[in-house]
Amino acid sequence: MPAPTKNSKPAHAELTLPAPAKLNLMLHILGRRADGYHELQTLFQFLDHGDELGFSLRQDGEIHLHTPIEGVPHDSNLIVRAARRLQEASGTALGADIWLDKRLPMGGGIGGGSSDAATTLVGLDHLWNTRLGEDRLAEIGLALGADVPVFVRGRAAFAEGVGERLTPVELEEPWFLVAAPQVFVSTAEVFG
Repeated sequence: MPAPTKNSKPAHAELTLPAPAKLNLMLHILGRRADGYHELQTLFQFLDHGDELGFSLRQDGEIHLHTPIEGVPHDSNLIVRAARRLQEASGTALGADIWLDKRLPMGGGIGGGSSDAATTLVGLDHLWNTRLGEDRLAEIGLALGADVPVFVRGRAAFAEGVGERLTPVELEEPWFLVAAPQVFVSTAEVFG
């Protein structure tokens, strides 16, 4: 994940960060584990297109996502769940106001929710000054979804396990045309 920077978008946010999309350049399913996850091998490549999140500090410990997503209850949203997991892991009494500029399609297979969760972990770790570090943030992220750790680390990677064992790779930066049909595909259903 790129180093957090101060930005004026949205105007009320103290910190604004990108939440990039990713492509799986290859995916090899090795088998199903007892916990329902699949052992796999994949190659993650990031795109320069994605969502954007804005964060502002709250002193009252409350987490408020000001951008509702149709069909996703506030407390079930991965952004809110990531913020609460970070609060729990760090022991902070701080909270946050969060705004989402949602550009990535839900169910598109390009990691929108996982990227948003990872950006929340990285952004709030910075804003709250919890200093948990990349490894701990990736561990917290794995409890939210198998793709979250690669977004926390913010580098192209070869992944194994459920996607959590990452080996950074240097890839050419080719151009990709990403089509977004108006179809929702549940990752859980695809792997099921």
